[in-house]
Amino acid sequence: MGNTRTLPTFAGRHVGIVILVSLQSLIGAIHVFFGLWLLSGTAMDYIYRIYTTVFGLTTLFFSFGLWIRKSWGWFGTVSTLLFVAIADALTLLNLPSISGIPKFAAAAEIVYSVIVLLYLSTLYNQQRKKSHKI
Repeated sequence: MGNTRTLPTFAGRHVGIVILVSLQSLIGAIHVFFGLWLLSGTAMDYIYRIYTTVFGLTTLFFSFGLWIRKSWGWFGTVSTLLFVAIADALTLLNLPSISGIPKFAAAAEIVYSVIVLLYLSTLYNQQRKKSHKI
């Protein structure tokens, strides 16, 4: 008998992916909402307002790609999170970045991005190992 563990699933997907897609969709929706609200006219920097809206839209789009198991969903999520982590790190270091990023949110976004990137890289490595088994 094999010593194989089966992970819990929901709708044919691992629970980790369900949680990730749910969180990413929520984060995307929040950013779209606040981005559009900021675009409607506030004193914040215009570039940050556009950045927030575009980040929300791309997060929603790539979350959908993750849900339907497309590689562009994985690559898009990884590239978006890398971009956000780098932009936030530059903001925290007072280096040139997207103007208007609040420092209080930057640290939390970096931590979240690193956690998700580690999870996605773990999934990617597990799938590579499965595809190379003979």
